[in-house]
Amino acid sequence: HVQLVESGGGSVQAGGSLRLSCTADLHETYCMAWFRQAPAKEREGVAGIYPSGTPYYAASVKGRFTISQDNKNTVYLQMNSLKPEDTAMYYCAASTIFSARAYVPSDFRYWGQGTQVTVS
Repeated sequence: HVQLVESGGGSVQAGGSLRLSCTADLHETYCMAWFRQAPAKEREGVAGIYPSGTPYYAASVKGRFTISQDNKNTVYLQMNSLKPEDTAMYYCAASTIFSARAYVPSDFRYWGQGTQVTVS
């Protein structure tokens, strides 16, 4: 049973910071990414990191969020200058498909349980 363990969510005031972390219990991953889903909205890709180390960022978070990886199975999301519109459940995802696109949920087979981020 594959597990993705997330941590780091919480409640902050606008302008604050949070750091999410995710470790995947997988032998090997290719792309790892963070998605978020707000109530009544579709799940959207926030940031991802490809096997080459190249990051992906959604336009709405570029310059504020930073994704990093310290091994192939652990990824972090540093979120700075948080805004109320960043409020959502954040999910870590891992793909074992080399061609996975960091912003396409269906390209990811493995998902974490989600961690809530609330910005007021």
